[in-house]
Amino acid sequence: MGYVFFIFIIFIVILLFRCICIVPQANAWIVEFLGKYYGTWTAGIHFKIPFFYRVVKKVSLKEQVADFEPQPVITKDNATMMVDSVVFFQVFDARLFTYGVERPIAAIENLSATTLRNIIGSMTIDETLTSRDSINGQITTILDQATDKWGIKVSRVEVKNIQPPRSIQDAMEKQMRAEREKREAILTAEGKKQSAITLAEGEKQAAILRAEAVKEQTIREAEGEAEALLAVQRARAEAIRLINEANPSAEYLKLKSFETAENMANGQATKIIVPSDIANLAGTLTAISETVKKD
Repeated sequence: MGYVFFIFIIFIVILLFRCICIVPQANAWIVEFLGKYYGTWTAGIHFKIPFFYRVVKKVSLKEQVADFEPQPVITKDNATMMVDSVVFFQVFDARLFTYGVERPIAAIENLSATTLRNIIGSMTIDETLTSRDSINGQITTILDQATDKWGIKVSRVEVKNIQPPRSIQDAMEKQMRAEREKREAILTAEGKKQSAITLAEGEKQAAILRAEAVKEQTIREAEGEAEALLAVQRARAEAIRLINEANPSAEYLKLKSFETAENMANGQATKIIVPSDIANLAGTLTAISETVKKD
């Protein structure tokens, strides 16, 4: 008898334990009463009557990520590409999520695939490769509107990878190589042009500096020659002045006339005319000297 009572006590404890339900944070449990929806339990402690109440689904209210496999999509210009997408969603109504659609993740995947085909089918391959943001925005709007009745909020959809056919990839690689070679040729030509301009500018500056140097040298040489001639003339004038101040005699003038004749004979003249009376020449020079002195 005591053994049966002990088993009964254990059964009661297990039954009471099963009546207590603790719902974790960011979760919602769907509870049915005899097969009919009874309520949605949020985070906290709850009690249920065994055999009458049943938790049919435990729903996470956190934002979730669904990464779908690549799928073939045909563009407007009949190019087949493999496109895969990532959907970020969050359950805002656990009841609609439970009773609104069978296998909601699969439903989102199929709806995403259909929407991608419709959007990309109206675009060319070039538009598809360059309009990823536009595709993301359109598919997000369509999915968000379609999943409201399922209790799902689609916050973001990203086209993760767009893989065109191999032939198109090869053509794109050739185009990229051609563009790089074009840019390289343009940069090389610009470099050569700039180098030629710089070289010409350098030669121009060098020519200007050389001309300036020649000009400066010519001016300085002319000034030097002028200074030299002026110095010679001053010396001669000073010599004449000194001779005049010394009052030279007739004998001195006669001697100078002989020196002059000697200098003339040492020159390159082939004919020399010597006065017949060189002494009279000396006298003439003396007269001229006196006249200059009086003046």
